[in-house]
Amino acid sequence: MAIVVQKFGGTSVANAEKIRRAAGRAIKAHQQGNQVVVVASARGKQTDQLVADALELNPNPPKREMDMLLSTGEQQTVSLMAMCLEAMGQKATSFTGQQIQMITDNLHGKARIQSIGAEKVKEKLSAGHICIVAGFQGVDESGNITTLGRGGSDTSAVAIAAALGADECEIYTDVDGIYSTDPRKYPNAVKMQQISYDEMLELASLGAGVMHGRAIEFGKKYDVTIHVRSSMNDNTGTLITHEVPQMEGIVVSGATTQKDLAQIALIGLDNTPGNAAGVFAHLAASNVSVNDIIQTEVNSEKATLSFTVARSDLDAAKQAIEEIRKQIDCESVFIREDIAEVSVVGVGMRSHCGVAEKMFNALFAAKVNIDAITTSEIRISCLVDLADAEKALVAVCDAFELDKPAEERTQP
Repeated sequence: MAIVVQKFGGTSVANAEKIRRAAGRAIKAHQQGNQVVVVASARGKQTDQLVADALELNPNPPKREMDMLLSTGEQQTVSLMAMCLEAMGQKATSFTGQQIQMITDNLHGKARIQSIGAEKVKEKLSAGHICIVAGFQGVDESGNITTLGRGGSDTSAVAIAAALGADECEIYTDVDGIYSTDPRKYPNAVKMQQISYDEMLELASLGAGVMHGRAIEFGKKYDVTIHVRSSMNDNTGTLITHEVPQMEGIVVSGATTQKDLAQIALIGLDNTPGNAAGVFAHLAASNVSVNDIIQTEVNSEKATLSFTVARSDLDAAKQAIEEIRKQIDCESVFIREDIAEVSVVGVGMRSHCGVAEKMFNALFAAKVNIDAITTSEIRISCLVDLADAEKALVAVCDAFELDKPAEERTQP
């Protein structure tokens, strides 16, 4: 029998009606001859409420205790889902992350999955049960409950699909699939039928909120096809899968804008081997994720090193830089928060010329100044003024015709 994993986010299980709808989808898949595992998030804004409750009692709550608290949101959802399925005549069993032996490291709040046992789930599936697993949570080797951080339920679902050898992992959300850009910022955006793991990883790293990068990494590594679709209808969504030849004909698949950024520039640091390594090792030790690194040589003795971080990591990054500043002999530190990043992504860039020219001309025509440029094999990103973010996104979307289906777009 085929195994299907269905993940329902918080908005898809926010109330009794939506839980019944999700349960109905699981039963339908089971009746079609599949073994079904449901991975569920906490309902609605429940996680936000739990965080608020904690902060009301302790403005700096211990991370271990926060994980203990936040994990209860998903546990409530899976129990309610199991009860609902039983009431609808379907045998069901709920599991916590600990019960399925989802072993993680001990980094509370941002734990990473190391292994999944899943034997108990397999036993129940063989007995005809639909299994409901709490997303977002695991347990470390000492038995402490951990949570996986942002996008944790998506990561749980794809990891469980990989552990079970599932044929597909369906991610149910409040949107119909993955669009060429955010429809709230560019109303004419079109839904993509499929996208490669690499493209989706780039878009996720650049702020596209539909899927988290860690979930995509699991899918790519373990060959799990991910189907992002709406919980409100039966329409086909967007498949995230391995790159296929026809994808190369699509020069730009999507565009994003990211606003929650800060730029840090280390000006006049010693231009000697090991300095950059020391800076980023210190940032990594402070759990600061770094993007868009640019180093330029001022002269044979001095250089400027700049990079971007999430604004939420800025305080930790500042502290880390101050701790190492004397060691690298840095003359000054420049920090800018009024920036945004606009990016285009597409595997077709590997085989087409003129993408950068087209993007830069579009920004020039829109009177948007470019402060910095970074690229990968399938991405071009530009830092711009925060005030120009929306205008920049519309300009590049229009230039690359992201309001049209992929097969109708004009190539550079």
